[in-house]
Amino acid sequence: MRAITIPEPGGPEALVWAEVPDPEPGPDEVLIDVRASAVNRADLLQRQGHYPPPPGAPAYPGLECSGVIAAVGAEVTAWGVGQEVCALLAGGGYAERVAVPAGQVLPVPAGMAVVDAAALPEVACTVWSNVVRLAGLTKGETLLVHGGGSGIGTFAVQLGAALGATVVVTARAAKHARLRELGAAHTIDYREQDFVEEVRRVTAGRGADVVLDIMGAAYLSRNVAALATGGRLVVIGMQGGRNGELDLGLLLAKRASVHATALRSRPPEEKAEIVRGVREQVWPLVEAGMIQPVVDRRVPMTDAAEAHRVVEANQHVGKVLLIR
Repeated sequence: MRAITIPEPGGPEALVWAEVPDPEPGPDEVLIDVRASAVNRADLLQRQGHYPPPPGAPAYPGLECSGVIAAVGAEVTAWGVGQEVCALLAGGGYAERVAVPAGQVLPVPAGMAVVDAAALPEVACTVWSNVVRLAGLTKGETLLVHGGGSGIGTFAVQLGAALGATVVVTARAAKHARLRELGAAHTIDYREQDFVEEVRRVTAGRGADVVLDIMGAAYLSRNVAALATGGRLVVIGMQGGRNGELDLGLLLAKRASVHATALRSRPPEEKAEIVRGVREQVWPLVEAGMIQPVVDRRVPMTDAAEAHRVVEANQHVGKVLLIR
């Protein structure tokens, strides 16, 4: 088969479409003929040499895919050849085929094109596991989402709104209209406005119950300041650095909490548990039209370098898909 390889770390030009060995599904795995994958920030880091795949994962980028099952392992009973599916991957989505544990596979939502389903697994599993399962967002609470124009951000806005939360989002001003269409109640231009002041203003001084953060160190102190009493900050990215200062006194006074999580490095059994939760709680919202895949553009997989340039420029809204 062919896949996007990274012979040497570097810029987008380091991505090379090349012939590689065919994957073989293990006893508890399915083999997927890939129709589409999607670009995630982790892929950019892997290309640069900063985020190697976990042990046992394919060497090629790609944390999600959609396609058609081509083969199943001897122990797999829940899936069959010919089914249209999407899947959460530890790597290998930028390829013609990928083998994945059966517990990380999801059906393509009813009525959705198989290609568009590639925009869902990574963001659905990341957002649900952090905002709902870990932080316990409930109806009537306020959710602050940073990086609202990203794949994670656009999904978090929709999920929060579907759950009955008031969603506040930070993003470039050019993306605000689309984010309001997706369900954001309030939009903040992080380049021109102080998000702590804005969150306090729109919540009458109360603050955010849950903050979903991709920035890390650069936003740590301000995120704590923006929390409501009993608030929960969940850090899922470090685009703003990894070492920050935490005011424990303020955290104690607010009886608040800070969580930091990663998805890719979790063992398959933990990922399978998250995937089950997404199928039970999120897929019905998708099939009811309350959440939709937000696709900025579709790029041929052989032009993955161009897709990486688009994501690095941060001008897109939602996901950039790689199509075979």
